[in-house]
Amino acid sequence: MSQWKQIQQLEFKYLEQVDYLYDDNFPMGIRQVLSDWIESQDWDMAANHESMATVLLSNLLSQLDRQYSQEQNFLQRHNLKNINKQLQIKYKAYPLLMAAVISTSLREERRIIATASIQNQGPLEKCLQNSVTFERQKNMDNRVAVIRSNVQLLDQAVKCLEDMQDDFDFRFKTIQSRDPADRNTELMKPEVTRLQEILNNLDFKRKENLSKMSDVIKEIDDLIASQLNPELMEWKRRQQINCIGGPLLTGLDQLQNWFTLTAQSLFQMKRQLDKLGELILKVTYTSDPISLQRPQLEEQVKYLIGHLIKSSFVVEKQPLMPTHPQKPLIIKTGVQFTTKVRLLVKLPEVDYQLKVKTIFDKALPPGRVHRQFFILTSTTKVMDVEESSNGCLSVEFRHLGPLSVTEELHSLSFEAQFNIQGINIDLETCSFPLVVISNVSQLPGGWASIMWYNMLTDEPRNLDFFASPPRASWGKLSEVLSWQFSTFTGRGLNREQLCMLGEKLMGQQASHNECQVSWSKFCKENIPGKPFSFWMWLDFILELIKKHLLPIWNDNCIMGFVSKETERACLKDKEPGTFLLRFSESHLGGITFTWVKQSDSGEAKLISVEPYTKSRLSALPFANIIRDYKVVADGEVPENPLKFLYPDIPKDQSFRRHYNSQQSKVFPYISSTWIPISTLQ
Repeated sequence: MSQWKQIQQLEFKYLEQVDYLYDDNFPMGIRQVLSDWIESQDWDMAANHESMATVLLSNLLSQLDRQYSQEQNFLQRHNLKNINKQLQIKYKAYPLLMAAVISTSLREERRIIATASIQNQGPLEKCLQNSVTFERQKNMDNRVAVIRSNVQLLDQAVKCLEDMQDDFDFRFKTIQSRDPADRNTELMKPEVTRLQEILNNLDFKRKENLSKMSDVIKEIDDLIASQLNPELMEWKRRQQINCIGGPLLTGLDQLQNWFTLTAQSLFQMKRQLDKLGELILKVTYTSDPISLQRPQLEEQVKYLIGHLIKSSFVVEKQPLMPTHPQKPLIIKTGVQFTTKVRLLVKLPEVDYQLKVKTIFDKALPPGRVHRQFFILTSTTKVMDVEESSNGCLSVEFRHLGPLSVTEELHSLSFEAQFNIQGINIDLETCSFPLVVISNVSQLPGGWASIMWYNMLTDEPRNLDFFASPPRASWGKLSEVLSWQFSTFTGRGLNREQLCMLGEKLMGQQASHNECQVSWSKFCKENIPGKPFSFWMWLDFILELIKKHLLPIWNDNCIMGFVSKETERACLKDKEPGTFLLRFSESHLGGITFTWVKQSDSGEAKLISVEPYTKSRLSALPFANIIRDYKVVADGEVPENPLKFLYPDIPKDQSFRRHYNSQQSKVFPYISSTWIPISTLQ
């Protein structure tokens, strides 16, 4: 079954995650009409090779043209024509970006499918799901709506107050215009009494409206402090977890809606207070409540507007290199990277430009030597209204690149200044801590740092984190490790595979999720008896799967992480010719197979082949090795000992669709085939 068909069969909650994947950068319409063709292309490789990306872009546009010519529905033809035009405008000069976008979308689809098939969730994912409950969102929607309604009622109250004051002002000026001798007559006393009653009522209404305004301001203040800011912090935490392979990041549009509606209420209240300021220019008196209370209320509203807008300035897309879209927050010297900031408050129409400036390492911890980072291109850009974000301001930096390198964590800050309705606002936000490398060989170590930091802390800029890195529970670490496989290969690890990894890292105690793992044990210290660390061993396996084993890994043909003891327990009672595939524990990035051979005495004997690494798999696909493998023993006719994939699946049934049968064209010569052979003494 195709990946797209599997997606369409998911539950609604997972379809919502899929919906978030597709926007103007990669419309879902393309995914639907070209699903089979898209899934048959190697977008991962294209994302790293510009010539291949250029060819695929051209082929994609040709496929769309063909679909357009065959389409009978007028509306669908219109949509396809617009999509084709948009893709040419967006990606003609950036084919690598297009390949990276499609590669990421397909990988996220596989991760969503894998998540849907795994019922057990780890502690990090459970925590995130519990923090974004439907009831809380519903409560937030209701509370924001009530505030908006109360502010609208205040608008009407201020208008009634203005009408009442106009009535008083007219009567007062009418009396003032009369002859002074007539003002104290008996005929005027009812007029004066009525005027005093209107003034008393006016004073009462002014106090009442100011009291209501004060209550609404307190309600907004409490909303921001108790719900809006916590929701924003939890979104940032979800963004951290998403950066290291966790669940798809959603909820920013919902946050934007809450921020914008709250800001609109505050701007409306500021206009109401401005109106009260105009009213006292016409009518005021001793102990006028507007004169006494308005300045304080205005300061509160201005503070809340400033605080809300400052809080709404977020990094929507953390820095990443287009060449490694699954490993954000790692940047390489001399290589361009992209990042995007967004203002969640939709500001009133203004006639100024909001310029954002990027700064490396603005606030270093005490004792850290400041090292200059040179940005290759402009560090300042103007925020524009983005249609896909419902009219909010955003800006994407696509061509930044540092030249210097250090081993510590770094940060990228963003700053902007502007004035709105007399309020000076200084915006500042920052990325999560970055790792800067100078060579791709440093990528595994850098990614280990990014995983460890974002797994264990929600601090936005703790650049001294690794001065004394905390330990991680095995429950959290195993969850993150499984995410690496689901992100990079499309299939996460099951409980048995994670159990083997835990035992390899910590011994038998790994059966307990609360067991603690040190940073040094994870990626600094070598595995006992081996010249490499646990993380280096695991990262090499990830690369091996991604480049050479992906189809058979996703088909669940590879048991993978199996100790030799477990391997023996699995195979000892099986038929001769039964085999399993596991990753080598002694070689970096190696895979081997072990099969059952019946000895002369009738006992089951287990034999393992020398591990295959990327150098050998680059020459011959692993499925072909399984098909053609031969063993020569004691002068016997060579035979393939591999008959049944564990537990008892016929070999060809599992691997037939992965065999590469393409013959090389060497006319006039006959073609040749490489056959892997082992000799048994």
